[in-house]
Amino acid sequence: MFGISVGIMDNATAPAVLIDYLVVAGGGGGGRIQAAGGGAGGLRSTVTATGGGGSLETGITLTNGFNYTVTVGAGGAAGGTDSPFGLPGSNGSNSVFSTVTATGGGGGGCYGRTSTQQNGAVGGSGGGGGSGNGASEDGVGGAGTANQGFAGGNGNTDAVSFRSSGGGGGAGAVGANGSNSASVSGNGGAGVAVSITGSSVNYGGGGGAGASGTAGTGSFGGGNGGNSSSASTAGTANRGGGGGGGGASSFEAGAAGGSGVVILKYPDSRTITIGAGLTGSTAGPSGGFKVTTITAGTGNVSFA
Repeated sequence: MFGISVGIMDNATAPAVLIDYLVVAGGGGGGRIQAAGGGAGGLRSTVTATGGGGSLETGITLTNGFNYTVTVGAGGAAGGTDSPFGLPGSNGSNSVFSTVTATGGGGGGCYGRTSTQQNGAVGGSGGGGGSGNGASEDGVGGAGTANQGFAGGNGNTDAVSFRSSGGGGGAGAVGANGSNSASVSGNGGAGVAVSITGSSVNYGGGGGAGASGTAGTGSFGGGNGGNSSSASTAGTANRGGGGGGGGASSFEAGAAGGSGVVILKYPDSRTITIGAGLTGSTAGPSGGFKVTTITAGTGNVSFA
């Protein structure tokens, strides 16, 4: 259940350690061509706040001398080209700590050939819905995952020349819908602020949607949407933000989602070993605790 033993201690007598955690998955990528923003990576936390409006999670008690899996999810890629249409963004990858899995953010929909391409993808937080050829083809925002994140906003198109898309969902709020007038796209949903490191840091914001006119903005690590004069921006690394949706003309490309992070807080009497394949560092001791932040890779950690 908890991985492979690397020690010689018996389970019944081995010391245990209570771990607080923040696990954030990779954010979804933004779609292409006046497209929707990517949803934020799912967020699960035992400190300050967790995602999806849920109650704080309970810390995990782990046994010293055993390996526990950690994976930091990558951000999803931006949508590609399907001329004269775009393609939706890709979902972000899951992040894992022991038995805790945060779900990757949903990719943002696009100005696509089919409703599947126009709709935002389901994820930790859902991708926004893209634009279509008229209101009957507007994309619908993807759903979020319970206790991890919220849904993306919907696209809204009055005419072919006035396409607007929905912002990606965030860990703390739904993405905004596109406007029903002109080309004003939705902002990304807000993330949440977590103080597991001792300082309040924002995580899990949705990506803003792109437009030919007024693009949506990202928040809490989410990227901004592009328009006819500026490019979209990527989600912030290790914040799990969604990527911004692509704009118009020479700025049609969407942007990638931001990578996730795994942060562990535990008593300063204990020592962590970060195994091969993981990139991380440990701060402390401070206030009776150490904090280890793992920013990339897949591997194992153990405690002594």
